Amino acid sequence: MFDLFREISLTIKNNKLRTVLTGIAVAWGIFMLIVLLGAARGVVNNFEAESSNSSVNSIRLWSGTTSMPYKGYRDGRWIRLKDNDMEAIANEVDKVSDVAISTSVYGFNIVGPKDYISSGLEAVYPDECRTQRITDIKGRFINQKDIADHRRTIVIHRDNAALLFGDSDKALGQELQAMNLSWKVVGVYDHRWRKGTFIPYTTYKAITGGDGYVDQMTVRVENISTDVEAEQTESQVRSVLARRHEFDPEDSNAVWVWNQFANYLKQGQAMIYLNIAVWVIGILTLLTGVVGVSNIMFVSVRERVHEIGIRRAIGAKPKDIIIQILSESVAITTIFGYIGLVVGMGMLQLLSPILEDQAGFVNPTVDISLALQVTAALIIAGAIAGLFPAVKATKVKPVEALRDE
Repeated sequence: MFDLFREISLTIKNNKLRTVLTGIAVAWGIFMLIVLLGAARGVVNNFEAESSNSSVNSIRLWSGTTSMPYKGYRDGRWIRLKDNDMEAIANEVDKVSDVAISTSVYGFNIVGPKDYISSGLEAVYPDECRTQRITDIKGRFINQKDIADHRRTIVIHRDNAALLFGDSDKALGQELQAMNLSWKVVGVYDHRWRKGTFIPYTTYKAITGGDGYVDQMTVRVENISTDVEAEQTESQVRSVLARRHEFDPEDSNAVWVWNQFANYLKQGQAMIYLNIAVWVIGILTLLTGVVGVSNIMFVSVRERVHEIGIRRAIGAKPKDIIIQILSESVAITTIFGYIGLVVGMGMLQLLSPILEDQAGFVNPTVDISLALQVTAALIIAGAIAGLFPAVKATKVKPVEALRDE
């Protein structure tokens, strides 16, 4: 084993310039592979983070305008969702676990002891917490008791709590002023991008004498695993609303629908294709270096014909020659490949804070599992690079090699 290492080091020392120039191509290929993998991982992490902050197994609906006539009604009719649609969908559509409705109220300030905000209010049902993946930090979200008793309770984002009370830890149980009324803070929550202020829908309706129209409806589904099932559930929801509001079920403009589950499945498939594309591009880039290493080994075999002939003459087996050539090839590929690996990972660490400030990237770095995969790719690439030269070396005949000048 020691003799093998010594032969490898001598080969590299005797061909320094040629080895370095070819090794740079290998290092560049690994560097590009690492950077591409890190960028792809950042996109995938962002996708997973966005999915974790919203309920992917849900269908969201908004009011729309009809685009075709139906039962004597002309097109262009405004279809508005109502709060009693919630119960109909929950009862008539298969695989629906719960339905949440919300409507926004603007035109006033929310006033605290330290400051005020002008974000308005969102009147909701308790299911909003599950459908929107809202994380409670302190206290709780709107509950059924708030809905049944028309309580003036309010749930605020932690950033707004810090602004209104000077410290988010001081907000729970305190009073806020909104809509010329006092509201008790029962919860402080966190969310990656939502910062709304929530109150019970029934309280809002009782105060304003609302007509039951809502801005948005979220239907949460369960026990579905394919986009076909998601589309079928969406079709059932649209049919229920079409019957209740008298519009054509095929009229996609009458009610705007965002099928998050179907979209999630498509994006997940796109992430798989992205990873495959990155590996293909990276491997193709690495192959340019592999070809260079292979050429070096062919030249090395040609220059060492006498040495190989002598070793064959004194009893060296073909497998011994193959092991030597393959070992040299793997060593060159691995050494320069690891240089590219270290530089690439260092580059990602430097660029990670910058990329995370841009939309679409979350933690664009390479973890140990990916590093091990790249290491395996290096070893395989080195073996491929030395395979053909090694086979050629075994075909050298001792007599002809010793006679060769």
